[in-house]
Amino acid sequence: MREGKVWLGACGIVIRGQEALVVKKTYSGLKGQWSFPAGFVQEGETVDEAAVREVLEETGVEAVVRQVAGIRSGVIRESISDNMVVFWMDYIGGEPRPQEGEIAEARFMPIQELLHDPLSSTYLKIILPDYIKREQGMTGQSFAIDPIFQYTSYKIFKQSCE
Repeated sequence: MREGKVWLGACGIVIRGQEALVVKKTYSGLKGQWSFPAGFVQEGETVDEAAVREVLEETGVEAVVRQVAGIRSGVIRESISDNMVVFWMDYIGGEPRPQEGEIAEARFMPIQELLHDPLSSTYLKIILPDYIKREQGMTGQSFAIDPIFQYTSYKIFKQSCE
């Protein structure tokens, strides 16, 4: 959701074996760099649904959310609150193909190669080393919530206590 000066995005890190799904965007500050499929949350969807949609739109790959990898939050030029929820995702199917007009390249690449590639984005290099720990962590669960709030979809992602 990109309204005014508060932005909410969703990002999916799809893991297949020892590879991660990455894209090179054709625009923005990440143009020409390896990054993860991501975009803004749309009206009527939860942040995890947005991550699944963005992965599919940008790459043609089907994936499901496993758990929260992290939250990136920053302020751009002292005025725009830029927030993104990042999810670890499991590969379901499909071969990567770039979304026309937005994505120059989409592919699975070895995680170790991405960590040392000079074209990998800074955020990718920060978050990707934690892929081994993704078996632990936050998991999402749907809940029925008090009808007074009139939620049509409601999920809580919390740290696993096992």
